[in-house]
Amino acid sequence: MGLAIESRFHVLAVDDSIIDRKLIERLLKTSSYLVTTVDSGTKALEFLGLDGDDLRNPNQPSVSPDIQQETEVNLIITDYCMPGMTGYDLLKKIKESTSLRNIPVVIMSSENVPSRISRCLEEGAEEFFLKPVRLADVHKLKPHLMKTKHKNQQKQENQEATEAPEVQQQSYNNKRKVREDGLSQDRTRPRYSGLTVV
Repeated sequence: MGLAIESRFHVLAVDDSIIDRKLIERLLKTSSYLVTTVDSGTKALEFLGLDGDDLRNPNQPSVSPDIQQETEVNLIITDYCMPGMTGYDLLKKIKESTSLRNIPVVIMSSENVPSRISRCLEEGAEEFFLKPVRLADVHKLKPHLMKTKHKNQQKQENQEATEAPEVQQQSYNNKRKVREDGLSQDRTRPRYSGLTVV
């Protein structure tokens, strides 16, 4: 049973291993998520609009064509060990960004290293999964997505609340102007000044 496209969550999956990328993509799609996959932290930043390093190779596609880049990303799941930018480095860049810091990040790794796990969680990762990722792990993502969705709804409601008085005043001014402009000459009362009543 699928959800409407507008209400589905979009997950950005980052892993240099094509096998792991395909596995996580299949698990996420089974759970009705929209999925975009990339093979490096640099390409993830490009997809998110933070391509400051400009390390792009024009001969390689940077993202899977599964979804358009204009779609909002609701969660990022990334491998820890990748060449170039590690998952930990990607996590730090996302949490440093004012526009992206509220996106939940989940780290996955095939190595169970307690210091690595605690370092990622301290830096702001929501979860740390051991590979291979299972469907039970994917089910743990839902609360993080719901929390983010709730925060986004509150933010939108707050913006609407602050804009509402301004919009109401504009609406009143526009209605008044339409009334004044819409009055025909024969409907307005002539104003006489200096007349005496007989």
